[in-house]
Amino acid sequence: MALGLLGGGGSILAVPILVYALGFGAKEAIAVSLAVVGLTSLLAAAEHWREGHVRFRLALVFGLVTAVGAYLGAYLAGFVDGSFQLSLFAVAMLTAAIFMYRNGRSEDHEKRDHSGERVMGILARFALPGIGVGTLTGLVGVGGGFLIVPSLVLLGGIPMEAAIGTSLLVIAMNSFAGLAGYLGEATFPLGLVSLFSALAVAGTFAGTFLVRFVPGGALKRWFAVLLVLMALFILYENWHVIL
Repeated sequence: MALGLLGGGGSILAVPILVYALGFGAKEAIAVSLAVVGLTSLLAAAEHWREGHVRFRLALVFGLVTAVGAYLGAYLAGFVDGSFQLSLFAVAMLTAAIFMYRNGRSEDHEKRDHSGERVMGILARFALPGIGVGTLTGLVGVGGGFLIVPSLVLLGGIPMEAAIGTSLLVIAMNSFAGLAGYLGEATFPLGLVSLFSALAVAGTFAGTFLVRFVPGGALKRWFAVLLVLMALFILYENWHVIL
């Protein structure tokens, strides 16, 4: 539902659930979350495409750049332990909360027409943000929607609905590239992953339907509060890494 409503937030909820409710190790939880979020984002992007809310040129350029970063981040994850990854994940959650809260307070930005823009022009604006978001995805398992949506709005100058739909396609590319980097490094039960994915897909379609009825600003602010609480819990559980 978070993915469908907000264009991000799925993996930020998935990783803590997989670790603290289902008992996965950190690396396995990150790999599973990338698989689940990648699949659900792709299906949700298809639904947004039907509504005309996906900017394919922006999504493909931004998505390819983030995919490179995601694979690099997954490679770097092999050099750090799970507790460090979870602590870094909690910091990413706090960052996400700031972006969500600020984005929930104001969504009025300059709109631009990208129909005639060249690929290199888009790449010049999104290269650095894309590499950064992708690396974070591969390293700690966040899909990056909380950074991708503001980037599309602020740098791309597209409306919020289009940013949400476009971000879902970028997240899918980002997540699958990160998952590829974990293959052979993390194992997980396919049955549980399939069930989790099926439920997540159902929730995503529900969120995509509800996005037209739910006030986005208030929802983002409350979601930001939830992220802060979850981040503080994860930091508490991994305090030995910080100290």
